[in-house]
Amino acid sequence: MMPISGVNNGTVQPLTTAEKVLGASKVQKPEEETQSRQLKPVMDEYVPEEPREPSGRYWMGRDEDGHPKIYFDDRSQAADAPKQPEDAPETEEPDPAGQGAKGPEGEKDKDEVWEGNSDKVDREIEKLKKKQQELEQRLGTETDEAKIKNLEHQLAQVERELKQKDNDTYRRQHTTVRQLS
Repeated sequence: MMPISGVNNGTVQPLTTAEKVLGASKVQKPEEETQSRQLKPVMDEYVPEEPREPSGRYWMGRDEDGHPKIYFDDRSQAADAPKQPEDAPETEEPDPAGQGAKGPEGEKDKDEVWEGNSDKVDREIEKLKKKQQELEQRLGTETDEAKIKNLEHQLAQVERELKQKDNDTYRRQHTTVRQLS
């Protein structure tokens, strides 16, 4: 091992010597810096794009009121085809009878009555609630640890299923709807 005193300390220079070697750096003031160079004003530039071929894609955007809206880039409408104003009605071939398949435009059948039935969903939920009660009772009386774990697992599964099905969204999705005459 070499003692520390034997280390070459010629590479280490005192601070004053380093300043003399490099020369004292001149510190510019901010006023001098701004006067010495002129800044160009930064501005955005509009570069128009070529109209693209419709790709048939959907995208989210906002309408003129700021409400969310879904836009569609229709492939069937050619880019060179004349575009109609938004408020213009769709032009279709007129029906000889003056009525479409559903009747005249804007007129609804006043005798039309629809009925929604959620009895099937209600029975399903009631069945799950009864099963939950039964599992809770069995769990309270059981003494075997293996059976207790199994019952707790079954109860947790029934509770998850009940939580998923016992809500308005599920009821609306699984309600059967039929037209009354």
